[in-house]
Amino acid sequence: MNELPGRLTLLGHPVEHSLSPVFQNAALRHAGIPLMYEALDVAPSDLATIAGLMRDVNGAGNITVPHKVAFTALCSRCSPVAQRVGAVNTFWTDDGELVGDNTDVGGFDAAARAAFGAPRAGLVVAVLGAGGAAAAVLAAVERWGDATVRLHARGHDRAASLASTFASFAVAVPTIADAVRGAQLVVNATPVGLHGDSLPLDLALCDTRPDVFDLCYRRQETPLVIAARARGLRAVDGLGMVVEQGALAFERWFGVRPDRDVMWDAVRR
Repeated sequence: MNELPGRLTLLGHPVEHSLSPVFQNAALRHAGIPLMYEALDVAPSDLATIAGLMRDVNGAGNITVPHKVAFTALCSRCSPVAQRVGAVNTFWTDDGELVGDNTDVGGFDAAARAAFGAPRAGLVVAVLGAGGAAAAVLAAVERWGDATVRLHARGHDRAASLASTFASFAVAVPTIADAVRGAQLVVNATPVGLHGDSLPLDLALCDTRPDVFDLCYRRQETPLVIAARARGLRAVDGLGMVVEQGALAFERWFGVRPDRDVMWDAVRR
């Protein structure tokens, strides 16, 4: 097992909705690791200070919205996948330096395969959003062979910039209708649906019967998942991705695989 970190935290703003402490602490207890995983609400203006404190105490943990991109610049080095995505969701300290990684990529890939099976040939994917979560989705889809992505975000320039990083298979489009036209998989990578009843898109715009993956999750199903299932579509929220990326992060921190059944049992309870 790797040297234990001095502190294990989730850094985000807000974080009170997160289930990560529930399943990570269950995994820690099951593995007999004497640490507590805690969630810290960190305002953007305080992120650099908190990152320094984590480094000073040999800290490790996860990064969530809205800090995934900003935290990348605070790391002394990043894994190749984190560099590709341009966002960090997992970190640890090595020889007094912060190291960043991105387990969202593997988490999305595993959760999508578990929900919908292996990606079909020539898959057309609509991705809504252009932040760190969307970048992780594109990095996962890049591994799927001949899939293509249509990317839409409220800030078209931001979407265009992200699409240019994955230009071999992704293109930014100006409207949601352009993104979902002909899509076999629709991914919501925006925070719309995390709170309240708003939908990130009108599913009536879809001219196919796509699978729907909402990266948002909450203790009840998200509005998008409810609306998709009401239309008879296969749909999942982001909980599977969150648990899987958390399991992959656990392996990075401790060099051992957590018991995923224990993590899922904790979440279901």
